[in-house]
Formats: sequence, C-alpha cells, structure tokens
Amino acid sequence: MIIVEGKIKGKARPRIFNGHGVTPKDTVEYENWVKMNYKQQGGKYLEGNLKAIITAYYKIPKSYSKKRIQSIKNGLEHPTKKPDVDNIAKIILDALNKLAYDDDKQVIDLTVIKRYTEEKERVEISLSEI
Repeated sequence: MIIVEGKIKGKARPRIFNGHGVTPKDTVEYENWVKMNYKQQGGKYLEGNLKAIITAYYKIPKSYSKKRIQSIKNGLEHPTKKPDVDNIAKIILDALNKLAYDDDKQVIDLTVIKRYTEEKERVEISLSEI
C-alpha cells in the first residue's frame, strides 16, 4: 500500500490556449507528489490486468459539532466534498502511468472510497495484479 499524505486533489481539466491544452500547475505538482511517494515507498512495476483500491481520507472539520463528529465515528456520515471520486482516481492513475504499470487501461477493477479521519489527510493506494 502506498500512502500519499497532504491535501487531496482531483484531476483538473486542461486549459486551452491557442488551440493547445495545458495541464494546470496544481495537477502536475500533485501527480509528481504521487510519483515521488510511489518510488520512495517501494512501489513495484505491475503487468497484466490490475485491481486498484484508492481510499481518500479527509480530516474532520473543526467546525463540526460533537454530535456530528460522533456520527462520523460511528460510520453514519461520509464526506461528500470535492473532489469527486472519478477525479481522484484519474489523477492517481494518470500519475502512475509508466511507473506502476504501462498504462492505466490495465486497471480493470477500480474502487474509490472517501472517508473521514482524525489523523492526517491522505490517499491510500493499493494496486495488485489479477
């Protein structure tokens, strides 16, 4: 499992200038952060069909009431905030192209989960060959 600590980002749409698409700076920086974490934590190159489980852990906002925090701890409330799960998956899978696998088209089983945490905000990535 690879852990990417820090603010969770989703894949942003490219900006179009004079007919050319330019990837936003934030997206490039986050993809590089994911790559660096994958390398530092001993991520391996995988082949064939893959299964990916991506879990995004959001910090519980300090503004939440004790009752609401207890509801979260009891598993009754989950984050519905941005970014959307599809954009979280896209930025993670795109970042790992040519590093963890040849192309993200190899991922045939994908699960993306959003949860709250009292610990650091992070994304946990689990990749396995099927």
